[in-house]
Amino acid sequence: MAHYIALIHKDIDSCYGVSFPDVPGVFTAGDTIDEVLAKAVDVLEFAAEDWSDLSDGKFPPPRTIDELRGDPNFQEQAADAVIAAVPFHVNIEAAT
Repeated sequence: MAHYIALIHKDIDSCYGVSFPDVPGVFTAGDTIDEVLAKAVDVLEFAAEDWSDLSDGKFPPPRTIDELRGDPNFQEQAADAVIAAVPFHVNIEAAT
């Protein structure tokens, strides 16, 4: 099963927000970390189903944490984030 790396952010007086460095524009929010992680699984699956209407129609493959750590953009985005691996239940090839 594939996993996508997620970045979880929380500002004072706000809910938790999660985004995916490998899937730009896909994000969700929740009142607790448990809630936002559960929603993260759902939003990834929903994005994969709708991806053919966007971009070039190919759902981006996940990079490993080691690959992401070599990306300066990821380093900046992850500086104040909690990093989590979110399971992806959709076959990536079927989503493209």
